[in-house]
Amino acid sequence: MGRFGCKYKHEVRIAVVGKYIELQDAYKSIYEALSHGSFANSAKLKIIKIRSDEITEENVKETLKDMDGILVPGGFGDRGIHGKIVTAKFARENKIPYFGICLGMQIMVIEYARNILGFKDANSTEFENKTNHPVISLLEEQEGIDKKGGTMRLGANDSIIIENTKTYEAYKTEKISERHRHRYEFNNLYKQNFIDKGLIVSATTDDGTLVEAVEWKDHPFGVGVQFHPEFKSKPFNPHPLFREFIKASIKKV
Repeated sequence: MGRFGCKYKHEVRIAVVGKYIELQDAYKSIYEALSHGSFANSAKLKIIKIRSDEITEENVKETLKDMDGILVPGGFGDRGIHGKIVTAKFARENKIPYFGICLGMQIMVIEYARNILGFKDANSTEFENKTNHPVISLLEEQEGIDKKGGTMRLGANDSIIIENTKTYEAYKTEKISERHRHRYEFNNLYKQNFIDKGLIVSATTDDGTLVEAVEWKDHPFGVGVQFHPEFKSKPFNPHPLFREFIKASIKKV
């Protein structure tokens, strides 16, 4: 018997791969939203907390092989970034459900640029400002893009979801409003490169100028969002993306 008298029908192991794992409350909203999504799927949730700076090419398989789903949350700074990129590559190649939030989405983009587009030095200018392929960058570094909200995008912003995507399947509506807290964005100069190589852009800002969500093609759940859906999740009204992430992770079991 689980929370709120729920009878478990499934068990699901979700790895949360982050740089602040040792801080008790750093990902509290993430853990709660995962719990809400699990409750909605009658699943017993086990969260495996993994420090991203401890993941390498050599140990990623052993570390993540028993995970039903992987979530990479937001964060700032370059500590543990390599481990997150290795994690995203492992999830993509092995078709393990992956949910990237804010930085977790940007990690998807960097990994895809390096390993699918062939831009081996692709990076965010947050971590390497001299990269030849700044696939994630500040708005003022991009041509023809106006700033939104000064140096950071904060608070609720509207987004438009593209149909026939995992993101649309979750929300079942075209227009949404979600909370943001970030400075760096998907670099539109590379947008067509990604699309040509199969990365799906599944949501944009309401004016169509900025990428808000991306997905891996032919993957059970490879979704990254620039916003923070965990802040709108409730026990009896779980956020649709967390609900669908858990559902996909259960199917993987």
